Order: sequence, then structure tokens, then C-alpha cells
Amino acid sequence: MKQAIRNFMKYRYLLSELIIKDIKLKYRRSYLGILWTLLEPLLTMLVLTVVFSQVYNRQDKLFPVYILTGRLLYSYFGNATKAAMKSIRKNGQMIKKVYVPKYIYPLASVISQYITFLISLIVLFVVSLVLKLQPTKYMIGAIVPLLILPVMVLGIGLILATLAVFFRDLEYLWGVVLMIIMYCSAIFYEPSRVVKNGYGWILDINPLYSLIINFRNTVIYGQPFDMQALTYSIVFSVASLIIGVWMFYKNQDKFILNI
Repeated sequence: MKQAIRNFMKYRYLLSELIIKDIKLKYRRSYLGILWTLLEPLLTMLVLTVVFSQVYNRQDKLFPVYILTGRLLYSYFGNATKAAMKSIRKNGQMIKKVYVPKYIYPLASVISQYITFLISLIVLFVVSLVLKLQPTKYMIGAIVPLLILPVMVLGIGLILATLAVFFRDLEYLWGVVLMIIMYCSAIFYEPSRVVKNGYGWILDINPLYSLIINFRNTVIYGQPFDMQALTYSIVFSVASLIIGVWMFYKNQDKFILNI
């Protein structure tokens, strides 16, 4: 453990440079630049609100906040896992030329996407103020799912990064899986619609939904955590991180032969 910490501190400057590089490349040749981090979720929220408020006959004035809380967490999950999955192959030339701890690349992808995600939360704050969402003492608890989320993403990202080196079709398959996860995360519909039809178990096994429901509890509903969902999200996140680290370290020496 001491050696791992020492090694990490040795390359922390490279990590910071990779994070900055990822953020800059994301908005390269864009006139609005990082402003898109705010505009994209806002525009998506407006479209989804207009469409699904009509489909589901929702008159709730906080429906835009409901959509945003789900969409923002899902967007980070999807973008960060895809970036982490591609990180080893994308940096293949550097890996072949110089020695760098290979976990630096997926870690930098997860952190850079997390910084962008945190900036996008400004939209949620502004929309909540405009719609006069009443603050409660439970809002501080929103920090908990926001801290669990990057752990979950890093674990899944390490697993995907390892597998994608050997199975390149995984990049396309993961896009399909992300679409399934989106529809199983109750981003734009009420969970009760699924539960009453006997498919509530689909939401229960979705670890991302377990974070979204507690984020909504604290931000929108002013309620304490759903402890079952919280426990599941923590166990899943820690387990995925352990499995991801084990898979990555076991196979990292083979990466150079397959990139």
C-alpha cells in the first residue's frame, strides 16, 4: 500500500495534466466551450419536460427538477464509463513509449468527467431557485450519492477498460447497455408506473437508480435516505471497485500486446 501511494504521488502531476487535457479536448473548436456543460443539460431538460409532461399529463411544477436530477447523474455515469473504457487504447502510443502507471488513464477520464459533472450541477441549482424549490435540512445529504457515484464509475470503468483492450466490440455493446440503463433509471417517469406493473425489481437491481432515488429524496422531497437503496449502492460501488482494480492489475502487463 505504501508503495502504491508513493507511486501515485510520483505521477500526480501527470494525472492533473491528463485531466486538464481531457477537459480542453472535449470543448476544442467549440465557440461556446465549457458553457455547453450548462446549456446541454438545460436544453435536454426543456425537451424532456415538454414531451413527457404531455405524455404523462404531469402538472407538477418541479417536474423539470425531477428530470434534471436523474439526467445529470446518468449523463456522468454514461460519459465517464465510456471515456474510461477507451482510455487505454486512446493512450496506446504513450503506453508503448514510456512507463506510466496505467490506471492513471482511466482515473483521469473519470475525474475530468466528474469535474464537468459538478459544473453542470449549477444548472440544477439555478432551475431549483427559479421553480422555488423549498430547501430542507436533508439537502446536505445529497453529498453522499455524489460521493458514491464516482467510486461506482471508477470500478465499472476499470472493468470496461480492461475488457475493451481484448474485446473491442465492447465499445459498441456498452452503448446498448447504457441505453437500457437509462430506461431503467426512472429519469423521466415515475417509478410507481413500473412497480404497479410488477417490474419494480428492474429498478431495484439498477445501482444507478439507487443513487438517483436518494439524490431525489434529499434534493426534491426533503426526505431521509432510502437505506436499502443506499446500502445497495455502497456495496455495489465498493465491490465493483475491488473487482475493477483486481482485473486491471492482473491484465495490465498484457495491454501493450493488444493496443
